[in-house]
Amino acid sequence: MSILNQEIIITKNEEKLHLIDLHRHLDGSVRLSTVLDLARQYGIELPASDIESLRPYVEVSGSEAGLMAFIARFEYLTAVMVNAEACRRIAYENVLDAAEEGIDYIELRFSPVFMAETHQLDPADVVDAVIDGVSEGVAKTNVNAQLIGILSRSYGQESCMEELSKLLRRKDDLVAIDLAGNEKEFPASLFVDHFKLVREAGLSVTVHAGEADGPHSVWSAINNLGATRIGHGFRSIEDEGLVEHLAEKRIGLEVCLTSNLHIGAIESYELHPAKALFDAGVLMNLNTDDPGISGIDLPHEYSVAADTAGFVHEDKAKLMENAAKMAFKAI
Repeated sequence: MSILNQEIIITKNEEKLHLIDLHRHLDGSVRLSTVLDLARQYGIELPASDIESLRPYVEVSGSEAGLMAFIARFEYLTAVMVNAEACRRIAYENVLDAAEEGIDYIELRFSPVFMAETHQLDPADVVDAVIDGVSEGVAKTNVNAQLIGILSRSYGQESCMEELSKLLRRKDDLVAIDLAGNEKEFPASLFVDHFKLVREAGLSVTVHAGEADGPHSVWSAINNLGATRIGHGFRSIEDEGLVEHLAEKRIGLEVCLTSNLHIGAIESYELHPAKALFDAGVLMNLNTDDPGISGIDLPHEYSVAADTAGFVHEDKAKLMENAAKMAFKAI
């Protein structure tokens, strides 16, 4: 499926457009070689001892039975997040891998509570380690990498408030806060107080919505939390009024074609509603989500997924232009 490590160049008026990824979980983008190395170093038991044997346990080859089943694929990635140094290394390598893909600008998102859980780390230490690792990666490459903190809604309101406090102590190193996790069981309406604090702190808001739940979830992310971007959001197609609202207000959708296929939310690229939303004037771009689990990179999304989903060259150029407009930091 993948065309990993192949460069993609899309131009407009003979000018090369920036390659931009706005929706990538750095804890879902861990090198398999790093998983093996850290497991050996810290005595972590894995089901395989080489990359190709480990790959089927981490990467999705078809589709999973829903979002939470997909998230379960993180097991061996979080297993090696044994301390702050491991988290720093993973963040650092995320930036190097983005550079290898030819990415010019990337927004990496992470949940310190999720990364800390397996080995009972202090989420504040995880925040610091991730910021340090990304800063080191930026210093070594030409990639403009920014960070988005995630509140993991699946752990509940109290945990998310604690997680937010750990993130806000380093707010100057973040561009936004996201809400991710079990969308159906933990709706956006439970997190109004959290995102009031986010906005008061001067950070932007993006929310996972309209992926595992319907259009009402997108409406709630916008109206209750103040989201100016939506993670996924493809089920907005089910509400004509919402589609019109997204287009009119220029609320961007962070589209992740392969990820949606891999969680079983769509049956095929051809049936993905992204092209219909795009044609309706909705602002959107293409992203990888969890490339370490999907076994893809951003060039794959533009050269394989987008083509199969019905996007032509002119559309892809517009998607790249959109990404620059949607970015939380000026490019």
